Amino acid sequence: MAKAPHPEAGSFEISTGTAELTDDGVGGWLLTVNGAQSSHLDPFDPENLEFEYMRQMAAAIADAHPDPAAPLRVLHLGAAACALPRHLAHRYPGSRHVAVEIDAELARLAREWFDLPRAPRLRIRVGDAREVTESLTEHTRDVVIRDAFAESVTPLHLKTVEFTEAVKRVLAPGGLYLANVGDRRSLLSARMEVATVAEVFGHVALISDPAMLKGRRSGNIVVVASDGPLPDSAALQRTLRSDPEPARLLSGDEAAAFARSAPPLRDGRAGPRSRASHPAG
Repeated sequence: MAKAPHPEAGSFEISTGTAELTDDGVGGWLLTVNGAQSSHLDPFDPENLEFEYMRQMAAAIADAHPDPAAPLRVLHLGAAACALPRHLAHRYPGSRHVAVEIDAELARLAREWFDLPRAPRLRIRVGDAREVTESLTEHTRDVVIRDAFAESVTPLHLKTVEFTEAVKRVLAPGGLYLANVGDRRSLLSARMEVATVAEVFGHVALISDPAMLKGRRSGNIVVVASDGPLPDSAALQRTLRSDPEPARLLSGDEAAAFARSAPPLRDGRAGPRSRASHPAG
């Protein structure tokens, strides 16, 4: 077992505000950025993901790519403490990851605090998630994960048709796009985001707990999209149902019905770009 680093709990000034690192009492570390829970890491076990939406994303990726030897190329838009990149780098030893973080000091602290894979397995690139995505060569990623927030809201310029088209351009044919969508009980924003993704990708699915999908609570929905068939195996369904926080997968007509009355978001209607760090990475 690798020797775990020993960060110190406390509050730290970062480029976009304040980061707080706290001991969870059982050996893990919780990172909060500008008041929003951002990442949780178990120093000794990369397989352990505390946030349920990350477990849902990991399950969808594993269903699409069951071979641990798969040389996946993964782009993470939103890094924070790199919990999910670390997990996937462990699960797929031959994979390569680029994690984009807008906050330079937070990126530096994450490297200092945690035993993250080194380049080329995991590169942390400081910059705006959209600008980086638009700068990349087409068809150079197998998976793109959007997990970028300004406090509890995804920056508007990362939610539009035009941004989603940039993601699709970067993905290899049949590649997977996963987006962490947070919303209130009204689900108005989530429905528009799903409609936006469906405007660009031919196949869209949703993963969340049934109460969230029915508008009974606020929380997160994982949107999964591709121009090829999506993960939808019986094994994936069992994994989601057996999770400590059971989730449901909506695909096909059910996913389409979720967003049927919502308009897609476009740049002209999205407002100015937000500059903030990424609570959840």
